[in-house]
Amino acid sequence: MAITKLTSNQLYRKCDPSKFDFTTTAELEERLSALGQDRAISAVELGIHIRSRGYNLFCLGPEGTGKTSLVKRILEKEAKNRKTPDDWAYVYNFDEPYKPIAIRFPAGEAANFAKDIDDLIEEFSTTLPALIESEEYKAAINIVRQKYKTKKEEYISVLQKKAKGKRVSLLHMQMGLVVAPMKDGEVLSPDAFDQLPEDEKKLVMDDLNAMQEEIENATQDLPHWEEKQKREIDTVREKFVKSAVKDPIDELRKKYKSFSGATKFLKSVQEHILDNIDEFVPEDKEKQPMGGDENDQIQNLLSKMKQPEEDKFDKLKVNVIVKNTPQSGAPIIQLDHPTQGNLVGKVERIQQYGALLTDFTLIKAGALHCANGGFLLLDARKVLEQPFAWDSLKRALGSKKIKIEAPSEETSFTTISLDPEPIPLDVKVVLTGDFEIYDLLCERDPDFRDFFKVEADFGTIMDRNDENEVEYAKLIGSLSQKKGLRSLNRQAVARVIEYASRLAGNSAKLTAHISSIGDLLREADYWARKSNAKQIGKNHIEQAIDAQIYRSDRVKKSMLEEIEKGTILMDVKGERVGQINGLVVYDFSSYSFGKPSRITTQVRMGTGDFVDIEREIKLSGPIHTKGVLILKSLISNRFAKHSPLSLSASIVFEQSYGGVDGDSASSTEYYCMISAITGLPIKQSFGVTGSINQFGEIQPIGGVNEKIEGFFDVCVHGGLTGKQGVVIPRTNVEDLMLRSDVVQAVEEGKFAIYAIDTVDDGIEILTGKKAGKANTKGEFPKGTVNYMVKESLRGYYEDYRKYAQETHGKL
Repeated sequence: MAITKLTSNQLYRKCDPSKFDFTTTAELEERLSALGQDRAISAVELGIHIRSRGYNLFCLGPEGTGKTSLVKRILEKEAKNRKTPDDWAYVYNFDEPYKPIAIRFPAGEAANFAKDIDDLIEEFSTTLPALIESEEYKAAINIVRQKYKTKKEEYISVLQKKAKGKRVSLLHMQMGLVVAPMKDGEVLSPDAFDQLPEDEKKLVMDDLNAMQEEIENATQDLPHWEEKQKREIDTVREKFVKSAVKDPIDELRKKYKSFSGATKFLKSVQEHILDNIDEFVPEDKEKQPMGGDENDQIQNLLSKMKQPEEDKFDKLKVNVIVKNTPQSGAPIIQLDHPTQGNLVGKVERIQQYGALLTDFTLIKAGALHCANGGFLLLDARKVLEQPFAWDSLKRALGSKKIKIEAPSEETSFTTISLDPEPIPLDVKVVLTGDFEIYDLLCERDPDFRDFFKVEADFGTIMDRNDENEVEYAKLIGSLSQKKGLRSLNRQAVARVIEYASRLAGNSAKLTAHISSIGDLLREADYWARKSNAKQIGKNHIEQAIDAQIYRSDRVKKSMLEEIEKGTILMDVKGERVGQINGLVVYDFSSYSFGKPSRITTQVRMGTGDFVDIEREIKLSGPIHTKGVLILKSLISNRFAKHSPLSLSASIVFEQSYGGVDGDSASSTEYYCMISAITGLPIKQSFGVTGSINQFGEIQPIGGVNEKIEGFFDVCVHGGLTGKQGVVIPRTNVEDLMLRSDVVQAVEEGKFAIYAIDTVDDGIEILTGKKAGKANTKGEFPKGTVNYMVKESLRGYYEDYRKYAQETHGKL
């Protein structure tokens, strides 16, 4: 049992600038590796070097620890030594149009192939239509046409011979050959024919019918002539088209002979062109087969009006979705907006004539395509926030294939879309997130640990020693240089290191929350720029810290004003029975501060009930309730081990209108309870904090700096008396990194901070009386606090016994 009044040297651990051998941070070498993250770095290196299934990484730790930038640096180093992955492209599937084919190329070759195909299309777009203008083509076609023209002329000549000597004439009309009545070598009009005598009419009609029958018999051969002519013309056209496309395609097939997917596609292109010659080579419009059908032309025109014209060369194009630079190493992709489409790719649509259309050229790569063969960094929370993204990622990792999925496939709505061929997947996924997300996934997703076997735990603090302080100085220099800020002198660096200890909540530690240090440096650079300073000095760091506090302490100032006005009841002078100043911390998103809170206790005869008013009204958290139960157990074991605890007590945080949790006030409540039992007053000039166990030992608490400073601020507002102070657990002494005004007040004897080990230490400070140590019989020395407690409890027991006899006739 010991009570220690702390000296100013114990309240703040300074960083000596003289230990640094530089004048400004501009002289320091760049610090690329992270401090205090050896465990995490080891896990990351393990994960990226094991190629087995499921060895993806989850980097867990709070935001601002620099885990993402650190992992990227490690990956960049590894990626340089890895093979550059292949390119990927999609092409049209001539057999199954809705299932585009994926083709693999070595890095850089896909773009070359696409350019060669574009050049080929450009060549075909000019050479194929130009065929019908070539003399060779025209000559070959004319030979066929002339052949069948001669046949036609011979046929007409035969008919004309048969018509000779008859009263009819053969007329060449657009619809073909027509037989007309004739007299004296002239064709009769309908009126002239009607004026003929009946017998002559009959002779003319007999000649007409006979000649018409001859024509009909002869025209039976015409369809066969037309089919033969068309077949012969098509053969000629195919011969010329094949000669036009074969050499360019063969040249490309030879160039890309080692890429099976490319050669198969080129073969399909050639077959497609030859199977659809009419699309690529316009038919000679001068040619009208014997007796053209205008109906067919009208139907073709209507068909074109109903559907948007499709570029005949679109199917020949190459859609490169992954393009890598040769010898560039493995890719590292960081996806900030991981929607399903951005992750696994998507098929876009365009609106045309009121309809949504798509084709293989609208296939877009996702992050998995781009990171294939390398590394993909994702924020776990963002992935989980996007519909279908998490499941799509797991499917890809499980199947080792990237399948582009339309969102409609996951819903009740269906639309016609493409089904691109899946691409093999070989990627290392690195998820980042906090402990909450990691625990959630471990608990709720049974597949999570199968896919992410490596956990890289990024700590928030590191040891503060001479070596790490020097390394931290290099880190500060690297941050200022990276962010384009002024360099810091050694005094400023020392102050930043002290600030890092305060953020860590321990004088022997430094924070690893690099983001907070970066923010401080930016703001200090602002103050340096405002004062036209060339370097950041200690005064600029102080200004930045003070400005941060000023921006955030409105609520704290308001509470101090309420205490000063008496709206919030608070005594920091005098003595009171059953009343004590507990210390609480208000924690906001970017700022936390301490404030004293009055705790009161009332006791009376009873059956050992301890009423925690906060719990009764459901404002108490489970940890606070646990502290009250420990308090009851401690009092019962110390003072009523062999007799009933014959009192009832109530404990409350006065003027507390929000939730209360934590057990840091359990020692405070103990002192207040002892005061109420014995009637001994407690000095109100003290604020008290500390957790207790069932043996009366004082345990450490959180927020000790904020609690001390909060009570100090209240004392300053009411005026320091030199008798005020705070009682804290001895195990929290190492955590102290107090404000300079608190340290100065302690140096001047205006304020005191006591470190204790047990509740007996605390009660002696608060009452000014010895606590008393029990002898072997469990008896305490007379006049001590513990003796008075036991005697008071004996009195309560006798009163209760007397009451029970009077009301029930027996105990």
